[in-house]
Amino acid sequence: MLRRPRRNRTSPAIRSLVEETHLTPDHLVNPLFLVEGEKVKSEVKSLPGVFRLSIDEILKEIEESMNLGVQSFIMFPAIPESNKDKTGTYSYDPNNFYLEAASTIKKHFPECCLISDVALDPYSIDGHDGIVRDGKIVNDETLEVLAKMSVAQARAGFDILGPSDMMDGRIAAIREALDDNDFSDTGIMSYTAKYASAFYGPFRDALDSAPKVATDIPKDKKTYQMNPANKQEALIEGELDTMEGADFLMVKPALNYLDVIHLMKENFDLPIAAYHVSGECAMLLAACRNGWLEYEKAMPETLLSIRRAGADVIITYFAKDYAKLVGR
Repeated sequence: MLRRPRRNRTSPAIRSLVEETHLTPDHLVNPLFLVEGEKVKSEVKSLPGVFRLSIDEILKEIEESMNLGVQSFIMFPAIPESNKDKTGTYSYDPNNFYLEAASTIKKHFPECCLISDVALDPYSIDGHDGIVRDGKIVNDETLEVLAKMSVAQARAGFDILGPSDMMDGRIAAIREALDDNDFSDTGIMSYTAKYASAFYGPFRDALDSAPKVATDIPKDKKTYQMNPANKQEALIEGELDTMEGADFLMVKPALNYLDVIHLMKENFDLPIAAYHVSGECAMLLAACRNGWLEYEKAMPETLLSIRRAGADVIITYFAKDYAKLVGR
């Protein structure tokens, strides 16, 4: 045999020479769950090792992460019911503790990249990403709130905004609002292909943001999040978001949608982000805690598969653990 591919697998040094895909902590984003108060560190029961944190604890988490080489963070707020209403007005209230936390983080760590969440579900008594009217999610009225929310977040110091709502036209509305208010340098990481997935459960547990149960409220998010059966539709969303001014295109979930990540990477010049969501992480953690898989081998292989599919950015609850592992 003239061709023996195994020759290039003979030793660790040779394998390193021909390694095609590289994943470093620079590619990772650490998700943070913010709650009001001080000295709060409450574990999410359905996502072991992940915590709801008050701002003082988040500052510790960011410092530890940055010392490991993870420089980017995406923050989600757990909003008390008393601050929720039908139209999410608290989302752009200057006294919103989420906005105050962002300013505090950028004051302490100006060099970090801080990514926001733009959607109504944390602030809505209905638990939906858009305004509910007569049993439907109304699109254009929601855009007005998203634009106000985005300007408030940019003013608070977020480097990149993450519209996760899946309303039509929201990237254009947000980009226009940012530019009109002198925030032309604030980026947008659009949740471009966000699927109506079954793998968001632990995240919704962490924020208590699931759709509420009532006769006049849609029971799920299928009228605005994408159908898991569809792949070509992601190209439509990607083309629209690109034209409307997005700086990153995201696929969510990641692991169950590797084909979509690859499709987006092959068709768009913008950086592709992938959200390795809570349910995907919880499954691996459960298998490892039962002794069925070895965490230090299965976890990096999982992240590497997302990177290999085409993700330039990976949002994952394993960011710190991966950084610790490769830093040894």
